[in-house]
Amino acid sequence: MDTEALRSFVRAAELGQLRHAADELGVTQQAVSKRIAALERELGVRLFARTARGVEPTPDGQAFLPHARSIVAGVERAVAAVRPGSRALRIDVLGLRSAQAVVLHDYWRSRPGTALDVVTLRVDDPRVAAAAVEAGDVDASFRTVVAPGAARPGLRTVRAFDSPLELLVGPAHPLASARELTPAQLRRHRIWVPGIAPRSEWAEFYDQLATAFDLRIDAAGPHFGDEVLLDVLAGSADVATLVGARDRYVWPAGHDLRRIPVVNPALAYPLSLILPGTNPHPGLRGVIAHLEGLPGLPGRVWLPSWATTPR
Repeated sequence: MDTEALRSFVRAAELGQLRHAADELGVTQQAVSKRIAALERELGVRLFARTARGVEPTPDGQAFLPHARSIVAGVERAVAAVRPGSRALRIDVLGLRSAQAVVLHDYWRSRPGTALDVVTLRVDDPRVAAAAVEAGDVDASFRTVVAPGAARPGLRTVRAFDSPLELLVGPAHPLASARELTPAQLRRHRIWVPGIAPRSEWAEFYDQLATAFDLRIDAAGPHFGDEVLLDVLAGSADVATLVGARDRYVWPAGHDLRRIPVVNPALAYPLSLILPGTNPHPGLRGVIAHLEGLPGLPGRVWLPSWATTPR
């Protein structure tokens, strides 16, 4: 059944004039008449009777009107649910406790009326996340883009922010009492980053980091989740890991874990926002403006080779 014919019938019934319905719908009166005539043929009944003042629904038209209204309203709700700007802005982050989620939460708190849907695609390969943006599964994705010049033709990237790293250790670790550390002081210490997946965005980052500062990055074993990692750190005198300064971690008070900034230079994980090259969700303008307003990192900063231009 033609929804435009239904819409024409509903407005004509409500306004009592085919001409007024045509003006409101932005079509000719003849087009409205043809739509209603086609609808009457399909239903096998007359929907309107002519009067001196215009038209009024017949008994069949009166019976049909509430159902037609319901169908038209349902179609309008369905269209609004997928129209950019009418639905919630959908952004992919690496995890709901990640620095990206924290930054988005700060943005939402500054604009609490914003319709925002924060999701995690749970994919390691940033190219898969880019494909999800291109397909419209999400409106944007926070990723580190290793090859900025090799972006998919229908997409673009915006440099989001650089996330400084901290060393996370248990109370028995020899570096636990430090207030800050330089990369040189991390040498010879085991930095455990379990489950670095091949082709993941962080695999190349840690390869360059280890080479640049002669660090011992240990990726042995599967990643059984943050809780297991935190348990291991709490009971170990020789295992440490690196975490983002904005990343949220929660552990039992008895773990007594320490987060220690790394400085001179700070070690930064660069993040970009992948979004469509054309017709992006209107809500992305506010997010991008918020990202542009974030302060840069003070002092000396190390970045991997693909992100050496400061934000």
